[in-house]
Amino acid sequence: MQELRARAQKADVMLGDATTQLAGALHDNATRGAWGEAQLRNIIESAGLTPHVDFDTQVSITTEDARQRPDLVLHLPGNKSIPVDAKAPFDAYMRASAIPDTASETDLAKRNDFLKAHVAALRKHIDTLASKAYWKLFDSSPEFVVAFIPNESLLSAALENDPTLLEYAFQKRVALASPVTLWAVLKTISYAWQQQELTDQAKQLFDISRELYDRLAVMAEHAEKLRRSIAQTVDNYNRFAGTLEHRVLVTGRKLERIDSAKVIPELTEIDKRPTSLSAPELGITPTAETS
Repeated sequence: MQELRARAQKADVMLGDATTQLAGALHDNATRGAWGEAQLRNIIESAGLTPHVDFDTQVSITTEDARQRPDLVLHLPGNKSIPVDAKAPFDAYMRASAIPDTASETDLAKRNDFLKAHVAALRKHIDTLASKAYWKLFDSSPEFVVAFIPNESLLSAALENDPTLLEYAFQKRVALASPVTLWAVLKTISYAWQQQELTDQAKQLFDISRELYDRLAVMAEHAEKLRRSIAQTVDNYNRFAGTLEHRVLVTGRKLERIDSAKVIPELTEIDKRPTSLSAPELGITPTAETS
């Protein structure tokens, strides 16, 4: 029992140290940006999106005013695009998180001030994204940008202190997305691409089937022409055999009296005719001579 308690205490200490190290690292802007981008990559991979097909990262677009570079551009069926920004303000929230609930009233008041500052920083971030108007950089894009907030607590803390923040963001055409929300959006996009692929495959199959049917119809026409040609050849042969048998060989057989060793055999007509193709799907209408 004591050993289990010792392990639990050790795990708590390690978790606390790791949390402290993460909090310290996130005070650095470069590290914080890299962590946010790493969170974004993890969510993308979890949603099953394919790079350069479903999305592109660090897309740089030069405009008349400046060079714009959203962190992520999501590709939707129909050649539509949604820009995503993965930057979010951390400083005020980190300072507020460092003050526990058991702190003095003075410190709790400071924490409340930090949370208000966090809301103000997030509003400023929304204004910055709105001014960039990422959606204007693409030929076909819904008129909004997704602001990825890489931590659920970051967004929930801001909304608890300012319930009007979401409405403010919507008015600025900025969609605030926590990891859970963004994952749901990406999963929906992945499903839309799967359905689009099935639709494309179904259309391709329909086109191939139509092409095969048309070629079968042409082949059936050639087969019908060949059947008529064979039937005509049979008729011509039968007429030839009848003339030869009844008008020529009758006289020729009289020569058997001179040379009985040579006997001219009788010619028989061909009584079989080629079968006509009558399948309705081949589009052939039986003629009077074949019906």
